[in-house]
Amino acid sequence: MSARAGLRCGAGLVTLFSPPGALLVNAIASTAVMVKPFADAEALQSLASSCDCCLIGPAAGVNDATRENVLTVLETAASAVLDADALTVFQDSPDVLYDSIQGPVVLTPHPGEFKRVFPGLLEHHGRETAASEAATKSGSVILLKGAQTVIASPDGRLVRNDHASPFLATAGSGDVLAGVIGGLMAQGMAPFDAACAASWIHGETGRRLGPGLIAEDLPESLPGILKTFYEERP
Repeated sequence: MSARAGLRCGAGLVTLFSPPGALLVNAIASTAVMVKPFADAEALQSLASSCDCCLIGPAAGVNDATRENVLTVLETAASAVLDADALTVFQDSPDVLYDSIQGPVVLTPHPGEFKRVFPGLLEHHGRETAASEAATKSGSVILLKGAQTVIASPDGRLVRNDHASPFLATAGSGDVLAGVIGGLMAQGMAPFDAACAASWIHGETGRRLGPGLIAEDLPESLPGILKTFYEERP
């Protein structure tokens, strides 16, 4: 779903890097998304080196392999989006994650994941202050998910997005959001701008689809929303 969201929001070419054992399943799931196998971090390094933006985390698994793969992506890809398991694998050593972030990176935690990689911040501060401190600490853009999404940049910029829908609280919805961010960054949008734009687009999609939406509906609704941006130009 993340890969399809990136493709739907305008990334010209999206490739899913897959463990060899899941290659056939992933290839069948989406004909528009390319699929390439990798067996270890060294193989991933070769693949990620050609990426304008690399998203890692959804369905990756909380294990040592994911941790090594995240570090490889941060070292190799031009920019990155880290979500879900890519954050949780650093809950015992968050400083390793902070120190490995050198380029343009967006972290997209829900509150539970945020507490794992930024312990103490949400417990002692409001969401906006916590997100701002996390951005400064990690050197990355933080998108703290929730009914009111907070996007914070290391340079001090902060946006709160209230344009959302309770119907987005469904499994896989966050994977789609991360995919939209990655797709926008792959097209050259700055990380903070991409996170803000994706958050609004994600919320608007939820508003339009309404009750009964499931995560698989979201990528397919993106073209209709994006089209309005062109129609409204003077």
